[in-house]
Amino acid sequence: MPDKPTRRLSNICDIQEKFRPAIWEYEKIITTTKKMLRAAQILNIPVYATTQNRARLGETCTELLPLLENAVEHAEKKAFSMWVPELRRHFNPGMPSEIVIVGIESHICVTQTTLDALREGHKVYILADGVSSCNKEEIPIALERLRREGAVVTTSESWIYECMGDAGIEEFKGIAGVVKEYSGQTKEVLGTLLSKI
Repeated sequence: MPDKPTRRLSNICDIQEKFRPAIWEYEKIITTTKKMLRAAQILNIPVYATTQNRARLGETCTELLPLLENAVEHAEKKAFSMWVPELRRHFNPGMPSEIVIVGIESHICVTQTTLDALREGHKVYILADGVSSCNKEEIPIALERLRREGAVVTTSESWIYECMGDAGIEEFKGIAGVVKEYSGQTKEVLGTLLSKI
Protein backbone atom coordinates (compact mmCIF):
# COMPACT_ATOMS: atom_id res chain seq x y z
CA MET A 1 0.00 0.00 0.00
CA PRO A 2 1.53 3.38 -0.98
CA ASP A 3 2.32 5.89 1.75
CA LYS A 4 0.01 8.86 1.99
CA PRO A 5 1.71 12.12 1.05
CA THR A 6 2.61 14.08 4.15
CA ARG A 7 2.11 17.46 2.48
CA ARG A 8 -1.30 17.27 0.84
CA LEU A 9 -3.58 20.15 1.79
CA SER A 10 -6.81 21.94 0.99
CA ASN A 11 -7.26 25.66 0.33
CA ILE A 12 -10.68 27.29 0.60
CA CYS A 13 -10.58 30.63 -1.21
CA ASP A 14 -12.94 33.46 -0.19
CA ILE A 15 -16.29 31.65 -0.09
CA GLN A 16 -17.98 34.51 1.75
CA GLU A 17 -21.58 35.38 2.50
CA LYS A 18 -21.52 38.72 0.63
CA PHE A 19 -20.65 36.94 -2.62
CA ARG A 20 -23.71 34.66 -2.48
CA PRO A 21 -25.96 36.74 -4.79
CA ALA A 22 -23.18 37.61 -7.23
CA ILE A 23 -21.38 34.31 -7.91
CA TRP A 24 -22.73 32.02 -10.62
CA GLU A 25 -24.07 28.83 -9.01
CA TYR A 26 -22.71 29.78 -5.57
CA GLU A 27 -24.71 27.04 -3.82
CA LYS A 28 -23.04 24.37 -5.95
CA ILE A 29 -19.61 25.64 -4.91
CA ILE A 30 -20.69 25.27 -1.28
CA THR A 31 -21.87 21.70 -1.93
CA THR A 32 -18.54 20.65 -3.43
CA THR A 33 -16.58 22.44 -0.72
CA LYS A 34 -18.57 20.72 2.04
CA LYS A 35 -17.92 17.34 0.44
CA MET A 36 -14.22 18.10 0.09
CA LEU A 37 -13.96 19.31 3.70
CA ARG A 38 -15.69 16.17 4.98
CA ALA A 39 -13.21 14.05 2.99
CA ALA A 40 -10.30 16.13 4.30
CA GLN A 41 -11.46 15.44 7.87
CA ILE A 42 -11.58 11.69 7.27
CA LEU A 43 -8.20 11.65 5.52
CA ASN A 44 -6.57 14.07 7.99
CA ILE A 45 -5.73 16.56 5.25
CA PRO A 46 -4.91 20.02 6.66
CA VAL A 47 -7.23 22.84 5.59
CA TYR A 48 -6.39 26.51 5.02
CA ALA A 49 -9.00 29.18 4.33
CA THR A 50 -9.11 32.86 3.51
CA THR A 51 -11.57 35.69 3.43
CA GLN A 52 -11.14 38.69 1.17
CA ASN A 53 -11.36 41.96 3.09
CA ARG A 54 -13.59 40.47 5.82
CA ALA A 55 -14.54 43.88 7.24
CA ARG A 56 -16.26 44.86 3.97
CA LEU A 57 -17.16 41.50 2.44
CA GLY A 58 -18.10 39.50 5.50
CA GLU A 59 -17.25 36.14 7.01
CA THR A 60 -16.98 32.77 5.29
CA CYS A 61 -20.50 31.49 4.55
CA THR A 62 -22.31 29.93 7.48
CA GLU A 63 -22.59 26.47 5.90
CA LEU A 64 -18.79 26.09 5.85
CA LEU A 65 -17.84 27.62 9.21
CA PRO A 66 -18.46 24.45 11.28
CA LEU A 67 -16.26 22.48 8.87
CA LEU A 68 -13.49 25.06 9.21
CA GLU A 69 -13.26 24.96 13.01
CA ASN A 70 -10.09 22.86 12.79
CA ALA A 71 -8.52 24.75 9.89
CA VAL A 72 -4.80 25.24 10.34
CA GLU A 73 -5.26 28.86 9.28
CA HIS A 74 -8.31 30.99 8.45
CA ALA A 75 -6.72 34.25 7.37
CA GLU A 76 -8.07 37.57 6.25
CA LYS A 77 -6.40 39.08 3.20
CA LYS A 78 -6.55 42.07 0.92
CA ALA A 79 -4.30 40.58 -1.75
CA PHE A 80 -6.16 38.62 -4.39
CA SER A 81 -3.90 35.58 -3.97
CA MET A 82 -4.25 33.35 -0.92
CA TRP A 83 -0.44 33.19 -0.93
CA VAL A 84 -0.22 35.74 1.90
CA PRO A 85 2.34 35.50 4.73
CA GLU A 86 -0.16 33.88 7.14
CA LEU A 87 -0.58 30.94 4.76
CA ARG A 88 2.78 30.95 3.00
CA ARG A 89 4.61 30.38 6.31
CA HIS A 90 3.09 26.89 6.43
CA PHE A 91 4.68 25.92 3.12
CA ASN A 92 8.29 25.05 2.40
CA PRO A 93 9.56 25.44 -1.16
CA GLY A 94 12.12 22.73 -0.37
CA MET A 95 9.28 20.31 0.40
CA PRO A 96 6.70 20.65 -2.40
CA SER A 97 3.09 20.16 -1.37
CA GLU A 98 0.03 18.94 -3.22
CA ILE A 99 -2.49 21.76 -2.88
CA VAL A 100 -6.14 21.52 -3.86
CA ILE A 101 -8.08 24.75 -4.36
CA VAL A 102 -11.79 25.51 -4.33
CA GLY A 103 -13.43 28.89 -4.14
CA ILE A 104 -13.98 32.15 -5.92
CA GLU A 105 -13.42 33.85 -8.22
CA SER A 106 -11.85 31.38 -10.62
CA HIS A 107 -10.24 34.05 -12.82
CA ILE A 108 -8.96 36.27 -10.00
CA CYS A 109 -8.16 34.86 -6.55
CA VAL A 110 -8.09 31.19 -7.57
CA THR A 111 -5.89 31.99 -10.58
CA GLN A 112 -3.45 34.18 -8.66
CA THR A 113 -3.19 31.67 -5.79
CA THR A 114 -2.52 28.86 -8.25
CA LEU A 115 0.15 30.79 -10.13
CA ASP A 116 1.90 31.73 -6.88
CA ALA A 117 1.88 28.15 -5.58
CA LEU A 118 3.10 26.76 -8.91
CA ARG A 119 5.87 29.37 -8.99
CA GLU A 120 7.09 28.06 -5.63
CA GLY A 121 7.23 24.48 -6.89
CA HIS A 122 4.00 23.04 -5.49
CA LYS A 123 1.60 20.75 -7.37
CA VAL A 124 -1.82 22.40 -7.61
CA TYR A 125 -5.19 20.77 -8.22
CA ILE A 126 -8.16 22.96 -9.16
CA LEU A 127 -11.52 21.30 -8.60
CA ALA A 128 -13.60 22.28 -11.61
CA ASP A 129 -16.76 21.48 -9.66
CA GLY A 130 -15.59 23.73 -6.82
CA VAL A 131 -14.76 27.06 -8.45
CA SER A 132 -16.88 29.82 -9.95
CA SER A 133 -16.99 33.52 -10.86
CA CYS A 134 -19.58 36.25 -11.14
CA ASN A 135 -19.48 35.86 -14.93
CA LYS A 136 -19.72 32.19 -15.84
CA GLU A 137 -17.87 32.85 -19.10
CA GLU A 138 -14.69 33.54 -17.08
CA ILE A 139 -14.52 30.02 -15.67
CA PRO A 140 -13.46 27.93 -18.70
CA ILE A 141 -10.93 30.57 -19.73
CA ALA A 142 -9.38 30.57 -16.24
CA LEU A 143 -9.30 26.77 -16.03
CA GLU A 144 -7.70 26.44 -19.45
CA ARG A 145 -5.06 29.00 -18.55
CA LEU A 146 -4.28 27.24 -15.26
CA ARG A 147 -4.05 23.88 -17.03
CA ARG A 148 -1.53 25.38 -19.46
CA GLU A 149 0.44 26.84 -16.54
CA GLY A 150 0.78 23.35 -15.04
CA ALA A 151 -2.15 22.97 -12.63
CA VAL A 152 -4.22 19.77 -12.64
CA VAL A 153 -7.86 20.57 -13.37
CA THR A 154 -9.98 17.73 -12.04
CA THR A 155 -13.17 17.00 -10.09
CA SER A 156 -13.75 16.61 -6.37
CA GLU A 157 -14.50 12.90 -6.57
CA SER A 158 -11.43 12.20 -8.70
CA TRP A 159 -9.25 14.14 -6.25
CA ILE A 160 -10.73 12.38 -3.20
CA TYR A 161 -10.06 8.93 -4.67
CA GLU A 162 -6.56 9.98 -5.73
CA CYS A 163 -5.89 11.01 -2.14
CA MET A 164 -6.88 7.53 -0.95
CA GLY A 165 -5.06 5.62 -3.65
CA ASP A 166 -6.27 2.26 -2.32
CA ALA A 167 -9.63 0.83 -1.22
CA GLY A 168 -7.76 -1.16 1.41
CA ILE A 169 -7.10 1.81 3.68
CA GLU A 170 -9.19 2.11 6.83
CA GLU A 171 -10.58 5.50 5.78
CA PHE A 172 -12.15 4.03 2.62
CA LYS A 173 -15.47 3.19 4.27
CA GLY A 174 -15.88 6.74 5.60
CA ILE A 175 -15.01 8.25 2.22
CA ALA A 176 -17.38 5.89 0.40
CA GLY A 177 -20.12 7.08 2.76
CA VAL A 178 -19.42 10.74 1.95
CA VAL A 179 -19.35 10.05 -1.79
CA LYS A 180 -22.64 8.16 -1.53
CA GLU A 181 -24.24 10.90 0.60
CA TYR A 182 -23.33 13.55 -2.00
CA SER A 183 -23.95 11.38 -5.08
CA GLY A 184 -27.13 13.09 -6.32
CA GLN A 185 -25.81 16.57 -5.59
CA THR A 186 -22.50 15.76 -7.29
CA LYS A 187 -24.30 14.79 -10.51
CA GLU A 188 -26.24 18.05 -10.43
CA VAL A 189 -23.12 20.13 -9.70
CA LEU A 190 -21.14 18.44 -12.49
CA GLY A 191 -24.00 18.84 -14.96
CA THR A 192 -24.17 22.56 -14.27
CA LEU A 193 -20.61 23.70 -13.63
CA LEU A 194 -18.78 21.46 -16.06
CA SER A 195 -21.14 22.35 -18.89
CA LYS A 196 -19.03 25.51 -19.22
CA ILE A 197 -15.70 23.71 -19.69
